[in-house]
Amino acid sequence: MRKTRWVATLAAASLVLVACGDDDSGSTSGTATDQTGGSGECTSPTEITWLGTIKIEIQDQFKAAIADYNATNTDCVKVTVIDTAQGEAFLQTVTPMYEAGKAPTIMTALQELPNMADKVMDWTGQPLADLAAPGTLDVANIDGKQVGIPITAEAFGLLYNKAVLDAASVDPASIATRSDLAAALDAIAASGPAGVHFSGLWWSLGAHFTNIYHANSADTAEGRMAILDQLKAGTYDLMSDQAFLDWLDTFDLLKADTIDTATISDDDYNVGVEDLASGDAGTWFMGNWAEPNLLEATPDGEFGVMPVAISDTEGAYGNDSISVGVPFYMMIDQEQSTPEQRAAAISVITWFLTTPEGQAHWAGPIESNGMSFIPVYDGFTVTPSTYMAARIAEYIADGKTLQWVNSAYPAGLQECYGTATQKYYDSVSDRETLAKDMEACWVA
Repeated sequence: MRKTRWVATLAAASLVLVACGDDDSGSTSGTATDQTGGSGECTSPTEITWLGTIKIEIQDQFKAAIADYNATNTDCVKVTVIDTAQGEAFLQTVTPMYEAGKAPTIMTALQELPNMADKVMDWTGQPLADLAAPGTLDVANIDGKQVGIPITAEAFGLLYNKAVLDAASVDPASIATRSDLAAALDAIAASGPAGVHFSGLWWSLGAHFTNIYHANSADTAEGRMAILDQLKAGTYDLMSDQAFLDWLDTFDLLKADTIDTATISDDDYNVGVEDLASGDAGTWFMGNWAEPNLLEATPDGEFGVMPVAISDTEGAYGNDSISVGVPFYMMIDQEQSTPEQRAAAISVITWFLTTPEGQAHWAGPIESNGMSFIPVYDGFTVTPSTYMAARIAEYIADGKTLQWVNSAYPAGLQECYGTATQKYYDSVSDRETLAKDMEACWVA
């Protein structure tokens, strides 16, 4: 079973305690210029901006971390966070800023990396890039230019409330086929709660749930990419692909068993947190980014993640694996920023990734105002210790991971997929229409 190079080493990068690497940022982007006037107090800080709060789920913790940095750093740097509308596409936000000459200094993206390659700094040779786990840089290397460095590793699948599954006598490890999954959801429902909260959010369906199909479409990365190439060429027939049909069967299963509070509205995420945390639903198709929210709602709860089986053949590729990948990469503008601002940007990122204080914010528990990121850099002495993080580490260590094929989606594709899958979710379209809609997203 082929895996991307970094997955094999991610457990070590996440869990092994090693010495911190050199945090000297080099000649083009070292620590910010001293502007203390010899007094030891910052009189004229280098001001930079950070677009967004990385993820909406940890925006309060991120802003608290930036406030801590601004209050305690000795680099004479001030970081201002630029708030963005929830759900707004990255290019829709950042393009007008560039056109107005107000480009953010630091920004994060994934599918849009190729669009930004000529506007952002090359991280090649930078110490922080050298600390990143093998393979985590690959997606952000565009024609030999390292346009970004990873934030964290994330995983998605069926999140579960352990207490609910225990009460229903459901063992996540025993689910090997779609029929097993159906039986598990029935057992949960028989014990009282709904089997699943299946969110109709466009980004959950369009990026993450469609990845379940694409990651299972072939058992090699080359095979999966070949299908994407055929879709781009307009020559691939999804309805002739058994993996697509299997995926639709699981789609239908989750739709049929979902709690009646699940909708396609933007506030469905918060309702999903409430349903799973309270035990009104036993599972939720989502990712580990939701764990901080779940633990805020139920601090003593235990929440895990398990695979989404699409094949009804035991032992079939992907049935026992969860999707693991890098969700975002940090980029630094080079088109409108000054050398001092680029140096300042690297200073704050270096603080997050290499200092005890920064690491506590980056990977510390949510109850301590941390963001609970799974580290993908050497030198972390702070690692998440939650139930879900431990389960993810087990999947990684066992090699039971699915590729984030959605990292290869071109900009705009996940939004188009989201529209198509929401129509199917709401029974506005049938299988054939969904297949045609998804195929059309590639050639639009």
